Amino acid sequence: MAKPTIKAVLLSPQRELGAKPLLVVGPSLGTSTVLWTETAALLGDEYDVIGWDLPGHGISPTTTEGFDIAELADAVVDLVDSVSPGANFHYAGVSLGGATGLQLGIKHGDRLRSLSVQCSGAKLGTSEGWLERAETVRKLGTPVMIQGSAERWFGPGFMDRQPEVSSRLLHALRDADRFGYSFCCEALAGFDVREQLGGITVPTQAIAGVEDTVAPPSFAEETAAGIRAGGGFAVVETLDGVAHLAPAEAPAVVADLMRTFMKENGR
Repeated sequence: MAKPTIKAVLLSPQRELGAKPLLVVGPSLGTSTVLWTETAALLGDEYDVIGWDLPGHGISPTTTEGFDIAELADAVVDLVDSVSPGANFHYAGVSLGGATGLQLGIKHGDRLRSLSVQCSGAKLGTSEGWLERAETVRKLGTPVMIQGSAERWFGPGFMDRQPEVSSRLLHALRDADRFGYSFCCEALAGFDVREQLGGITVPTQAIAGVEDTVAPPSFAEETAAGIRAGGGFAVVETLDGVAHLAPAEAPAVVADLMRTFMKENGR
């Protein structure tokens, strides 16, 4: 196992970093920073927003060896240190990016000001399912995932209402490196932090889409309950009509929820 290399895109207006609080946003498997474009634009006047890409996705180089999600969290901290050494930051992530956020909370809580875990959970899917998907994509490439992902990612009618947004996201999936994607699947196969949630002390927001079949609202409730059991503070927000990619499906609602939470609870 080795810590993967990840790269970032500045999603807020160009200006000297450090004048505004730093917000780091993480992607869902098969997407890129385009997932966050619209939500980040709505937060960009008040926060320096940096989005990172998974190995082999977007602008991040692919990898030739496996990694786990704790190592992905380490890579996020290294990334922050490369742009703003030692900075404390707000973090928000979707699905695999949200799982990375939970690992940040467990392992690097001293660096976080707040945590927003979106369309995610302390364990996602089954090990068998992820390993099977890794094998399929390694053989056939990421285009094999497009139809299934389109069904899982978006709430009813979203692709008709927002053809450009959905098309950009599905292009990111098509363009993702098959090996990088497969290693991400294997990382998810080994991910289960349900017993460690009590160690998260940073204020946490869990956002879930009512239409999400991958990480339904019960996952957000379970995550929040686990954090509260250890004495931490966690709130749950559920969004009607939203499936698995909340910041792309409901950018204005997600931006408002995040802004309020960061202002009221960020440390």
